[in-house]
Amino acid sequence: MAFDEGLYAWVQEALEPLGSVSMRKMMGGATLYLDGTAFAIFAEDDLWFKADGETDAIWDEAGCERFTYTFKDGRVGTMNYRRAPTDVHDDTDAMQRWANLALQAGVRAAAKKKPTKPKAV
Repeated sequence: MAFDEGLYAWVQEALEPLGSVSMRKMMGGATLYLDGTAFAIFAEDDLWFKADGETDAIWDEAGCERFTYTFKDGRVGTMNYRRAPTDVHDDTDAMQRWANLALQAGVRAAAKKKPTKPKAV
């Protein structure tokens, strides 16, 4: 699955005032990071922003569908990402506003992860 390089360039440009956007390709898509914090993914030829329990109502109100995927056995799974509102594709302010909401969810998710214990030597 490919992603739109032009959209990636737009995300970098629009979010430059907030920090540095980087990307790690994976599983046919890519994860986007803002100054090292995961905040979005490219999948299914679109941009999906990170969400969580604190932001779900905001995404729901904006009509942003939840990211889903289908397993080989037909089961459907979900991830805490929401399809980006259409205005982020051509409005810098909208891109920054929605990306900041996603970044906050990314920061909270990173804080919940337990630190890894150092290996005994």
